[in-house]
Amino acid sequence: MVVVLKKGATEKDIEAIEREIYKDAPDTGFDAKKYNGVISLKEDPMTIQTKLRNEWERDFS
Repeated sequence: MVVVLKKGATEKDIEAIEREIYKDAPDTGFDAKKYNGVISLKEDPMTIQTKLRNEWERDFS
């Protein structure tokens, strides 16, 4: 598909071009609620985060 946007196009022209380009795109966003509570942790999340962050500060000598 070729869309030509000429210099001096009005906002109405630009909106018409955008509608033509995105007419087949899905309108749904990311549903984060679907993943809520999926991972069951055996440890406190703050403890896990602290361990991961301290991983870079280990003494390997």
